[in-house]
Amino acid sequence: MRCLAPFFTLLVIITSCKGDENILPDNNNFLPNIAVDFRINLDLPEYDSLDFPGGSFEFANAGISTNGVVIYNIDNNQFTAFDLTDPNHPIQDCSKLVLKGIEATCSCEDGNTYNIVTGQRKNNPEQVFALRRYRITKSGRTLFVTN
Repeated sequence: MRCLAPFFTLLVIITSCKGDENILPDNNNFLPNIAVDFRINLDLPEYDSLDFPGGSFEFANAGISTNGVVIYNIDNNQFTAFDLTDPNHPIQDCSKLVLKGIEATCSCEDGNTYNIVTGQRKNNPEQVFALRRYRITKSGRTLFVTN
């Protein structure tokens, strides 16, 4: 029985480990799979808007993603990060999302609108995809954004 104790301990550890359930792989054919991996030093003045709950910052397309990424501060400990490309359109000029408050809207004729806190669609329920979410972790005053 003593020989089985380490086996059962290892089994419990392996089965209790979980990945990030909030990051689901998507099968969206409209959005290319681009590697996203960058850091944000919250001590830099350009990111002051992320120092307070409700603040957001838009990273324009600078090699980060197709149309950029928006970071949103929920409560100083939780942040969200979403791609700023409408996931329900082929990539075109109108599929770039424009931020207004906590909503991001495309300029295509259907005017899809998404919530940047949850990533969910606000209109057009027939659309399939929510915003593409990126992992975001905080260590000290640095945010790490990856996919």
